[in-house]
Amino acid sequence: MTKKTVLSIGQCRPDQAAISHYLTTHFGVTVLTADLAADAYQLLKSQTIDLVLINRKLDADSSDGMEILQRILADKPTLTLPVMLISNFVEWQEKAVALGAMYGFGKAELNRSETKLRLSAVLE
Repeated sequence: MTKKTVLSIGQCRPDQAAISHYLTTHFGVTVLTADLAADAYQLLKSQTIDLVLINRKLDADSSDGMEILQRILADKPTLTLPVMLISNFVEWQEKAVALGAMYGFGKAELNRSETKLRLSAVLE
């Protein structure tokens, strides 16, 4: 089986380290990171990505992660690329799902069993 790849967009360094450690430990995936939207779009064009995780507000420039989510989903109308929002707020998760994303998780929920189940649906 091929190793899966996750693209994580807009996390601060400590959160990215925690998310990367969690994903590599539990799922054995490769984690690519993008600080800005332009970097993320370039990686999406040049790499095979199995899951995209987008921070609600990008750490590098405070841009809106929901705009990136909308653009990715618009570029992938058949939704062959799973996308999850990283936010602790239920209302933002619900907005992301309404746009076509999978229900994501917040950084505070990283070690919860529900988070592992959501990620397992894509990464196992």
